Amino acid sequence: MSEPAISLDFFQQDAGRRWPAQGEWTYEDYRRLPDDGQRYEVIRGVLFVNPAPALLHQYVSSELLWRVQTFVRKRRLGFVLGAPLDLKLPGAITDPVQPDLLFVRREKAPDWTRQSLAGVPDLVVEIVSPSSRRVDRTIKLAAYQDAGVPEYWLIETEARTVEIYVLSNAGRYVVHNSTGIGGLVSSKILTGFRVKVRSLFPADE
Repeated sequence: MSEPAISLDFFQQDAGRRWPAQGEWTYEDYRRLPDDGQRYEVIRGVLFVNPAPALLHQYVSSELLWRVQTFVRKRRLGFVLGAPLDLKLPGAITDPVQPDLLFVRREKAPDWTRQSLAGVPDLVVEIVSPSSRRVDRTIKLAAYQDAGVPEYWLIETEARTVEIYVLSNAGRYVVHNSTGIGGLVSSKILTGFRVKVRSLFPADE
């Protein structure tokens, strides 16, 4: 989840410390940011700030993480990681971005001693809140597409829908699944993985 690009006026400019202009941010600049409880992202050199996730966001995230993790571990397919984590996509497309969940095949195991994950995951999930909708649906979708992420999930917490995009032969995202609370979605990358959308959300009172 991400807010739109922010004005750098929100930082107190300390003596001797200057922040880059939007469009010029690097991972080194990102590492200098204050540890203030915010989640920051840099996409194509632009800094974005993430507010603390809402309770519903965290509920959906934990439910999906548990289901995907169980499926992947049972079949020894690879690794599933959840936010917060720094993902650096090739070509400084993201430097970094923090997806809500990602899957990496076992043969692409990262260097676990590193601070960030560099490379292209096989599956990325973003959980969409009203404040993050524009970024998740446009800026992040384009970033993941351009980096060649094979599968991208968008989960809308307000509408309680799940959309799954996969790369076409032309390298563009096309809809693989799209359904609401009463439906079921399946992954193309994780063959055989299916989940009822209703199961990701708290039961209605």
